[in-house]
Amino acid sequence: MAERLQKILARGGLGSRREVEEWIKAGRVRINGIPARLGDKVSDEDQVTVNGRPLSPRRLQAPSSQVILYHKPAGEICSRKDPEGRPTVFRSLPRPRQGRWVSVGRLDINTSGLLLFTTDGELANRLMHPSTQVEREYAVRVLGTVTEVILERLQRGVQLEDGLASFKRILDAGGEGANHWYHVILWEGRKREVRRLWESQGIQVSRLIRIRFGPVSLPPGLRMGRWRFLEPSEFKALLEIGGVEQRTTRFQPRSKNNRRGRQGRKQG
Repeated sequence: MAERLQKILARGGLGSRREVEEWIKAGRVRINGIPARLGDKVSDEDQVTVNGRPLSPRRLQAPSSQVILYHKPAGEICSRKDPEGRPTVFRSLPRPRQGRWVSVGRLDINTSGLLLFTTDGELANRLMHPSTQVEREYAVRVLGTVTEVILERLQRGVQLEDGLASFKRILDAGGEGANHWYHVILWEGRKREVRRLWESQGIQVSRLIRIRFGPVSLPPGLRMGRWRFLEPSEFKALLEIGGVEQRTTRFQPRSKNNRRGRQGRKQG
């Protein structure tokens, strides 16, 4: 059955749907030797090339989905390569069975916590799209006097340079003075949104940890720099909120899930 080109390439783990669409616009993708256009459909019988390299028919088929959870340390960036030579999150991930890992959103270099990676570009795109309204929960340590007025304002909405932003909920997590923590929940993943919201009220964020993404929470026993495959129940819940049909997948034994990836291993 023929399907839209950008959907198939994203699903195959080549990149996010948005990245693939940019490749098509730039003329980097061809179907049977002809430059592809947005909206073109392909089947297993078509020859598709990306940057002149042909894709195997198997790559065009619906792959089995893999999703892993990674505990990102502060100091790592979410890009595959960095001209400054800073460590990236991809250096610690295992090699996927097929395709390549696509990050479900990003965390800035100073933020630690939960990051999800999948080989299913369609799933990643759905989970990151604002219309899906996936909850992100962060633990935030703040410096400054936080009043009830500030908390109400942050939940009612603050005008930032890129539009109105707010926290869906704010929960007091305890602590005193320079060690006071809050848990904040929001639906969006705009750049530095949590930090910018607090800073708009004159409050400095001294530590930021993402502890939940939708139905998946950061396991308390998962050390920084380590990863594990999702449990079947977590995987199913993630597919449901993403509105993606479940495809065949295998879950590796728990004893093999919590290893750190080999340093410098090339990712697919």
